[in-house]
Amino acid sequence: MKIITEFKEFAMKGNVLDMAIGIILGGAFGKIVSSLVTDILMPPLGLLIGGVDFSDLRVTLKHEVLNAAGTIISPAVSINYGKFIQSAIDFTLVALAIFILIKGINRLRRKSTEPAEVVAPPVPTKQEVLLTEIRDILNKK
Repeated sequence: MKIITEFKEFAMKGNVLDMAIGIILGGAFGKIVSSLVTDILMPPLGLLIGGVDFSDLRVTLKHEVLNAAGTIISPAVSINYGKFIQSAIDFTLVALAIFILIKGINRLRRKSTEPAEVVAPPVPTKQEVLLTEIRDILNKK
C-alpha cells in the first residue's frame, strides 16, 4: 500500500500533471502542423516546382513483382525521400513555433521580474542638511 500512496503523491504533483498536459497538447499540435505541411504548404510548393507531389518522390531500388492475375507477389523497395522532405519541413515548423512560444514566455517573465522604475530619494532641504551637520558635529564631541 505504501508504494501506491507514493505513486499517488508523485502523480499528483504539479510538474507531472503539467508534463502530461504538455505531451498531449504537443501530440495534437504535431498533427496540426503535419496537416499544415502536407495539405496546405506542399501542394503549392510542388506546383511551383512543376507539379511535383513530394510524397511521390522516391528512388526505386526494386520494382514490385506481379503475378498473371495482377496481384503483388513482392512489394517494391524504394527510398522515399519526398516523405523525408515533408517530415523535415514538419520538424522545422514545429521547432519554429516552439521557439516563438518560448521567446514570448521569456519576454513575459522578464517583464514581470523587472524592478519598477527606481525612484531617486528626495533631495534633502537646506534645513535637513544643516541639522545633519549639527548632529554629526555633536556626535564627534
